[in-house]
Amino acid sequence: MGLSLQKGQSLSLTKQDGSALSRVRLALGWDAVAAKRGLFGGRKEAEVDLDASAIFFDAQGTPIDYVWFNQLRSKDGSAQHTGDNLTGAGDGDDETIRIDLSAVHASVAQIVFVISSYSRQTFDNVQNAFCRVVDDSSAGSPEVARYQLTDSGSHTAMVMAKVSRAGNGWSFSAIGERANGRTVQDLVAPATAAL
Repeated sequence: MGLSLQKGQSLSLTKQDGSALSRVRLALGWDAVAAKRGLFGGRKEAEVDLDASAIFFDAQGTPIDYVWFNQLRSKDGSAQHTGDNLTGAGDGDDETIRIDLSAVHASVAQIVFVISSYSRQTFDNVQNAFCRVVDDSSAGSPEVARYQLTDSGSHTAMVMAKVSRAGNGWSFSAIGERANGRTVQDLVAPATAAL
C-alpha cells in the first residue's frame, strides 16, 4: 500500500531510484451508504453514480482539455478514461484514468481530478470515497499514494487531487474540496480555484 496522504499534502511522483514515474493510473472508488428499506427494516445499499474526470490546465490556469465519460481520451492521447461505472458497486476502484505522464503535451502544467454526481446525489449518500495513484510503469503496478476522503455533506462533487509538473517530473497533491455540479464543465471554476 502506498503513502496515505491527508488533505493538502503533496508527494513527488518519483521512483526509489530517482527516476520519474511515467505511466500512472488515477483510481477513484466509493461505496453507497446503506439506506433503511421496507416496513420491517433491513438495509440495502443504494446505487450512487459518481463520475471521475480530469481537467488539463496550462501554466496560466486555462483549461485546455478534458477526460470524462463523454470524452474518454485526451486530445494528445496521453490520458485514457477506462469507462463509466454507474453504481459504485463492488470493492476496489470504480473508475480509473490512465495517464502516460511522459506523453502529456508540454503546454499542460497541471491535471486536476474531480468526481461528480450526474444524478445529483449528494455526498451524504457516499462513504469510503478514495483517490489513489498507481505506478503502471513498474512491475506489479504498486500503489504510490492514497487519499481517503472523509467529508460527507450536501455537495454533489469534489475536487479530489491534482498532478503538477515539478522540474523534470510530476507531483501529486490531495485537495478534497467540496463543489457542486453534474459534469466536468460544471467543475472548471472550483478546479481552477484549486490550482
